[in-house]
Amino acid sequence: MTVLVGVISQKGGVGKSTLARLIAREYAAAGWDVKIADLDISQGTSTDWKQRRSVNGIQPEIAVEPFRTVAQALKHASVYDLMVMDGPPHSMQGTLEIARASDLLVLPTGLSLDDLKPSVLLAHELVNAKIPTEKIIFALCRVGDRENEIEEGRSYIHKAGYVTVVGSIPEKTAYRQASDNGRAVSEVTFPTLKQRAEQVAQGIIDLLSKQES
Repeated sequence: MTVLVGVISQKGGVGKSTLARLIAREYAAAGWDVKIADLDISQGTSTDWKQRRSVNGIQPEIAVEPFRTVAQALKHASVYDLMVMDGPPHSMQGTLEIARASDLLVLPTGLSLDDLKPSVLLAHELVNAKIPTEKIIFALCRVGDRENEIEEGRSYIHKAGYVTVVGSIPEKTAYRQASDNGRAVSEVTFPTLKQRAEQVAQGIIDLLSKQES
């Protein structure tokens, strides 16, 4: 049975595609047959990333395909072990469709209130639409180096009633360069940054395993 993970946000620029690629890469490296459904047709960032990955011959291979609708993506899901849906921003209907189909929903957010508040409001809207709270997790992305600021962001989310993934992904040039070369953030050459990305990925994997058990 295909595992479905939705990575969603109503905002752009908070790390949605970064997380989708990270999740897909870690499962693919473990031998899973993985596909990213790129539902952000207007940007197509995951689709472009796949092309760069192919040109540079990076393994493991990760299938990426653009889809205009969630229904179209789901028709292709059954032949894969895992489908990661890179959701469209500014589309509550598409987000709800992803939420209903997914085993786990990952909401990336930065640490500013401009990021945190709409992310939590989105989670509330999903819960109001009968999406189980336990399916919703937050991942802290593009954070700075101040640990107290990271913990304040985490506390904001916890007080709203939601779980955060262990670890965080900082805003670093090495991650941007990795993406430009078709790599996931766990494929950087810097050990500390690689470890931070892997920690977030493992946190998501652990939470997904709980959902399946």
